[in-house]
Amino acid sequence: MPVVVPIEATADQLAQVKYNADGLVAAIVQEHRSGAVLMMAWMNAETLAETLETGRTVFWSRSRQERWRKGDSSGDRQWVKAAYYDCDGDALLFVVEQEGAGACHTGEWSCFFRPFGSASGSGGYAGSAGRPPAASEAGSG
Repeated sequence: MPVVVPIEATADQLAQVKYNADGLVAAIVQEHRSGAVLMMAWMNAETLAETLETGRTVFWSRSRQERWRKGDSSGDRQWVKAAYYDCDGDALLFVVEQEGAGACHTGEWSCFFRPFGSASGSGGYAGSAGRPPAASEAGSG
């Protein structure tokens, strides 16, 4: 299991986060080794605080109107390595170590596996692109 590292955000930093009319802010999740964008979800102030305190991503489900911690049912947990807020404060970025089969509920590594237009030449995230190599595939040096 990865080492959990809580992130100690200051009150001033948290005050910079701008929530929409529903009390939510967009949260983008990026895999720390490959840089692949894995998913986008929503957070409220409580799930943001829990994510920073526990080192695991926790989101707000708009469809179910409830908190959900990524991986509790699927095993595909996300361990936060770093957290950022953008220049306007209206989007968050979490750099994570992705465990399990990936971030997408469809079974894909990334939720961004469906390109517009032709997939060739897109540099794409199609299928398992962006997935870090398995230990058996990784070079030794």
